[in-house]
Amino acid sequence: MGVLKRFEQRLEGLVNGTFAKVFKSEVQPVEIAGALQRECDNNASIWNRDRTVVPNDFIVELSAPDYERLSPYSGQLGDELSGLVRDYAKQQRYTFMGPIKVHLEKADDLDTGLYRVRSRTLASSTSQSQAPSGPGGPGGPAGHAGPGAPPAGSRPGGYGYPPTTAPPMPAAPPPGMNRPPAGRPPGPAAPVPGAQVRRWIEINGTRHQISRPTLVLGRSTEADVRIDDPGVSRRHCEIRTGTPSTIQDLGSTNGIVVDGQHTTRATLRDGSRIVVGSTTIVYRQAEG
Repeated sequence: MGVLKRFEQRLEGLVNGTFAKVFKSEVQPVEIAGALQRECDNNASIWNRDRTVVPNDFIVELSAPDYERLSPYSGQLGDELSGLVRDYAKQQRYTFMGPIKVHLEKADDLDTGLYRVRSRTLASSTSQSQAPSGPGGPGGPAGHAGPGAPPAGSRPGGYGYPPTTAPPMPAAPPPGMNRPPAGRPPGPAAPVPGAQVRRWIEINGTRHQISRPTLVLGRSTEADVRIDDPGVSRRHCEIRTGTPSTIQDLGSTNGIVVDGQHTTRATLRDGSRIVVGSTTIVYRQAEG
């Protein structure tokens, strides 16, 4: 059973209580859960062959109406979302530098039903004490750059950045750690060798096959897929096939929303919903 499905089942057990009011919000908890999974994937940092570190501190920005509805249950919802991130990390063999926390914040620039997710890696005091000293080490605050310019090649800690302190090197992995679970290839969404992956998009019930490395969507007749929508730019965005496939905004006027999140670039999964202007596009892929 998938992590998101288990998360939905846990929420169903709370629906008959006061937590049911959460579902009156335009933003559904399962949408936020999916965004947190993508945030882990997009910000995974490989430290060595046996350790991939992902963020452990998440901020979910909501529109004012959504925040007012969800904030009374932020503690309960935060615990459920933290549990989902923990389960997903275990499935993908990700590790954390500190405890997982999910916070809700109000963002006045967001419309009802839209949200943003920011993340950062905050080291626990135990991890910091084991990390090397120096700028960004135990002598400085976790997850934040120290005063002055950072040393060459480093990046400041904070939302959207990996940790300033290197995680402690792991001891010898337990037996079987280097072997993927039976029946599942290592890593996220690894394709079966030799399998053909078919990709397509669905717009207003019409299917458009993706048979090239890139597919440009826009209002122009020169776009690979033309979208007759005044809110869509001439060359609005581009889907790039790969493992995984991604979508990139091409400097459009109104931007793109992927699975409820405003973004300029996002990873696409089977069933991802892309909104350009007032048009919804569903990305699909399947083997065979």
